Order: sequence, then C-alpha cells, then structure tokens
Amino acid sequence: MADGANLTRTRASRTGFPPRTVRPRRRWGEHWLAAVAGAFTLAQLVLVRPDLGLGWDETVYVSQVGGHVPAAFFSAPRARGISLLVAPIASWSDSTALLRVYLAVLSGLALYVALRIWRAHVGPRVLALAGALFVSLWVTVFYGPQAMPNYWVAVAALACVGCFVRVRANAGDRTAWWGVFAGAALMALMRPTDAVYVALPLLVLSLRRPRLLAVLAAGLLAGAGEWVIEAYLSYGGLAQRLFDASRIQGGLGRHLAVVDQLRSLGGRTLCRPCTGSTPNPVVTLWWFALPVLAGLGAVVAVRARRTLPLVLPSACAVTAAVPYLFLIGYAAPRFLLPAYALLALPVAHGLQHLVGAQARGTARVLAVSLLAVCLAGHLAVQYAVLERTVHSSAANRDDWSRTASALHALGVRPPCLLNGYEAVPIAYYTGCGSAQTVGHDTSTTVAALTRDAHRTPVAVLALPGDGPPAYARTWPVERVGHLHAYVAPFVRRGR
Repeated sequence: MADGANLTRTRASRTGFPPRTVRPRRRWGEHWLAAVAGAFTLAQLVLVRPDLGLGWDETVYVSQVGGHVPAAFFSAPRARGISLLVAPIASWSDSTALLRVYLAVLSGLALYVALRIWRAHVGPRVLALAGALFVSLWVTVFYGPQAMPNYWVAVAALACVGCFVRVRANAGDRTAWWGVFAGAALMALMRPTDAVYVALPLLVLSLRRPRLLAVLAAGLLAGAGEWVIEAYLSYGGLAQRLFDASRIQGGLGRHLAVVDQLRSLGGRTLCRPCTGSTPNPVVTLWWFALPVLAGLGAVVAVRARRTLPLVLPSACAVTAAVPYLFLIGYAAPRFLLPAYALLALPVAHGLQHLVGAQARGTARVLAVSLLAVCLAGHLAVQYAVLERTVHSSAANRDDWSRTASALHALGVRPPCLLNGYEAVPIAYYTGCGSAQTVGHDTSTTVAALTRDAHRTPVAVLALPGDGPPAYARTWPVERVGHLHAYVAPFVRRGR
C-alpha cells in the first residue's frame, strides 16, 4: 500500500496535476433494472395503442376528475385512488393518447422504484429477471397504461413488502420505514380490500413489533381514510358499503373461480359470466408453472437461510390471490396482478437455481439455452394474446364512439342524459351524464328520469331484441350503432 501511495505522489509531482480519483461504478444490476422499466414503458406505447379509447371502468374513474363530462355513478367497491392519479392530465385535457403516455411513463418509473427497493436483499440478476418476468405478461402490459387500479396495487405491494423486509433487517433504515407507510397507503388508496389481503402476513409478523405494526396500520388507514369517510357520507356507513360491495361482486362467499381465471387468460378482460372452453394449453402453461417455480425459489431460499426476502412475498401473493380464486364467482386477469408481481421474485430465484445450481461448462450452456427458448416462446404467446386483446377492446370502444356520433345526430348533445344498456361508457363518449333506475349503478328513479326528459335531452339505450322500459314505450326509436335509442320526444321537437 505504501509503494502504491508513493507511486501516486510521484506521478502527481511529475505531471503537476493531483492524482485522479477513480469513481466507483454503479452496479450493473441497476442498469438492468432501468432497462427493464424502460422496455416496459416502450412496450406499452408500441403494443397498446395510445389512442385506445377508455374502457367501461376507466370512464367511471376518469369522469370523476374530467371537467368535460359529468361524473358517472361511483359504486360501493370502487376507490378514488386511480382518479387522483389521472387527475393531473384528465382535469384539463380530454386527450386519451396523452393520458395513455402519461400512465405508461409513470408505470415504468413506479416499477423501477419498486424493484430497486429489493436490491439489498435480492441479487441483481434475480431482481432484473423478476422484473422482466412480470412485465412479460400480456395483462401487465395491457393494464400499465390503463386508468385502472390493479397495476398500482401490484407495484405498491412490491414496494411495501420490500421496505418491510428492509426494516426487519435494519430498524435504523428511515427510508424503509417511510416506504412501508407509503406502500400500504398507496395500496389502500387504490383498493382498500386488496390492501388488507396483501398486508395480512405483514400484520401477523408485526404483532411482536408494535412500532412496525403501528406504521403499517397507519399506512393502511391513511390510504383507506377517504373510502371510509365516504362510506358514512354517501353509502350509509362502512358496514353498508362493504355489504353493497359484496352484493355488486355477486356476494362474497365460497366460490371456486380458479377455472374462471384460467379461462380469462386467453384475453378476456372480464369473465362474467365465465363460460366457454379454456384457452389452448400453450397459453396457460406459464400459469401452472408459476406456483411450482415459486415454491422451488422459496425452498432454495430457506436452505440458503434467506427465508424472509423470498418466502414473505410468496405468502403475501397467496393472501392477495385467495379472494379472487375462492371468494367471488367471476374472474378478470387484472385481479391477480399483485400476486404475479410478488411471485416474480421467488420464481426468478427458482429459475436461477435451475440454470446455475451445479451446472458447469456444457451443462450450464444447455440449461441457459433451454431457458432462453422457453422464455422466447412465452413472450411470443403473450404477444399474441395481447394483440388479440387490444384489437377486441379497440373494436368495442370504436362501437361506443360511433354510437355517440349517432346520438349527436339525433339531437342528444351535452347537457344530456343516457339510461339503459351500456349507458355508462356511451355517455362518456357522448359527453352526457348517465343514470340507471335498476342494477348495480342505480342512481335515480323513474319519476326523476321522466322529469329530466322535459328539461334535457334523454335517450334510453336497448339491444334490438329488448323492449324499452314502460316510461319510454311511446318515445320514437332510432338505430344507433348496434343499439336502439328511445329518444325523448321533447328533444326531437327541439331539433
């Protein structure tokens, strides 16, 4: 060491410049995390059309903060977190493309932050592979730029569990303490009930650590506070809101929805009722491999005495998935996004063990090559499903747009009101309000709707084979897209 120091001083005296300080390079793993997050954002912008119109649920969330349309009825299960997230764009612009780009960039940044939290407890290769596996799923890419809460519950869960592990390892890590609070709050802000299910293992492990339990509970309460207050102001109390939310979801109870979730993997964004055959086994193979590889990763972690960083995400993934596999009678692939995000860590660890445990030389090359082929096939299948899903979703939303144009031609223009079949999304595209007299979105009465028909343009939408409600039977009927519109005669006389 002394010789090296003397040599440095000699060189400095000869050149007249101070010795050069060598800056430590950032670990390559962080570059890979940034690459995964960047590729995820790019995939959303390229594979999911930025001009893809808003879906049914999206119109509800965006209308709460969009100034160009009346707010749609906000049913009991929904939370306003996603509305707050899109408010910076939706509050002043009705551009769907701008909203998609904003969410795509934000979702990529959120994924990078959530993964980076784990870098002290999970190897950089495993961490980068975990991120790549999660964003390889068509459902992740499809919902990243959507104004829907499930992806954000997923990244918040990943961040919250990661910060929880850091706190358990180092109680002096102040950033991690704030991360536990913020992750729990974001989950609860997006979907309070999902947040509770994800946090159950964390709450159990915190029972003997009062401070950690208090921070976790405070985060959940902070995120769910608005939802609870709104329950008492608008839904008749917390118990009533929970009851209404259960009723709207078909009644929470013992339901085996595993096969329903399996059917939805073929690209069905909502499987209700979930009938028909299951997709080709090639499409669902990854789903069956997921618990096997996660279990392998957890076992390897236990043997290596690294139990908490990889077993805890598995436990939280299980509790997050339970309600959507066994408690509701329908399925949507987005419901399991939090479970997929958390399982990505032990799955990546299991894959690394398979290709690098004892293999050396030719055996290792063959193992890596086989894994690369399998992942390439997986990507190809996921891309095919994504393309089909985007195409079918775009077709539905284009139908709504054409129906809105036909209603405008009939004189149904803002301020206006729609009722009946698919009235909620079509009202958004038309610029109208929506009001239902029956069903989950009941927000008015027949008497009130009839009175409104004397003051504002009102149209009742129905399928061609269905008749109108009694109050609209005498109203003139017109074909709008694939629907029939019964338009209040007062509107037609004023054209």
